[in-house]
Amino acid sequence: MKTLRILLADDHTVVRQGLRKVIEEQPEWQVVAEAADGREAVRLAGEHKPDIAILDVAMPLLNGVETTRQIVRHFPKVRVLVLSMYADEAYVAQVLHAGAAGYILKDSADTDLFQAISAVAEGKSFFSPAVARLMLDDYVRQRTEPGVVDRFESLSEREREVFQLIAEGKVNKEIGALLSISTSTVETHRARIMEKLDVHSAVEIVLYAVRRGVVR
Repeated sequence: MKTLRILLADDHTVVRQGLRKVIEEQPEWQVVAEAADGREAVRLAGEHKPDIAILDVAMPLLNGVETTRQIVRHFPKVRVLVLSMYADEAYVAQVLHAGAAGYILKDSADTDLFQAISAVAEGKSFFSPAVARLMLDDYVRQRTEPGVVDRFESLSEREREVFQLIAEGKVNKEIGALLSISTSTVETHRARIMEKLDVHSAVEIVLYAVRRGVVR
């Protein structure tokens, strides 16, 4: 039987250790890499090409939604399963739109994780029952209503990266170093972000990010 190769990404070491223990109880499942932030998760997904990436929704440097988006875009054979503490419609809607195959709650991971991994590995979707009850009908309704436009979706991939780093309190020089771009390029991205989102200060960017669930 082919080994199922899994990437874990969570900024809490204890959580990763617990997940690894549960996963590797299955002899045909193997954790091939662990990441402590979203940017590292994207890099490791490219390096190891896992079958499944299990991502925390709230991670530093690049949140779980944006990490999902980048992994799905750049490594489409990797199936993404998102872990979260929150049964919140904003999180689930963003995760699904980003391309995740499943969303499970951390407080039910001990009962849901095996089913979730098995389903996602077979090309299916999986959601914790509480999430499914809360969200799916409302998500479908929101995405199909005519005229609904989310300004955040107008941001480019790079702009969403800069947006999160601004919301995390990083200055232009730090952002430039993290993204390997010049300070003036960061300033250009910042100006475009503020124009597209109709915000006028770093504080407003933080508030917008909290409402979107990009940071907590």
